[in-house]
Amino acid sequence: MATPVGDEVRAEELAMADRMGMALVRMNKMHACVASHMSKAGLDKASFVLLANLNQMGPSRSSALAEAVFSDPSTVSRQVATLVKDGLVERRADPEDGRASVLAVTEAGAQLLAERRTQRNVALARLFADWSPQQWTQFIEYFERFVGDYEKALPDFIAESGLGPRSEGEK
Repeated sequence: MATPVGDEVRAEELAMADRMGMALVRMNKMHACVASHMSKAGLDKASFVLLANLNQMGPSRSSALAEAVFSDPSTVSRQVATLVKDGLVERRADPEDGRASVLAVTEAGAQLLAERRTQRNVALARLFADWSPQQWTQFIEYFERFVGDYEKALPDFIAESGLGPRSEGEK
């Protein structure tokens, strides 16, 4: 398949992009349903995303966490306050600068993430039960590539859509 040059995108590429976009809309709708149920169970989607990212990053400043999830620092600060109150995250002195603090996932937060990860993995294994190992592996490889490319392109998508400026350091 040809890669679009400059702003020129062929009709076939736009048609495939539309199929992908509509599949993402359907997936987002289902994800919103799961997020709604998670919220009713006591942990909203945004807080879960923060907790999972913080767990992956290790102890971090709130500003680094906000950048990692493409969110506003004040929004992250409010969400982190709830996670701290719920005992899932704790504030610690920054080992590099004792005047500042870093956020860290508590044992309870790590346990919650492990439980949710197990639940997710069991559900996904059931979902792919009718796929051959080769099909499943190939899908995962393409999906990981897609997610990586999407992550790299996200700042440009945001800037181009008028939803926010791209930071000076991003190109």
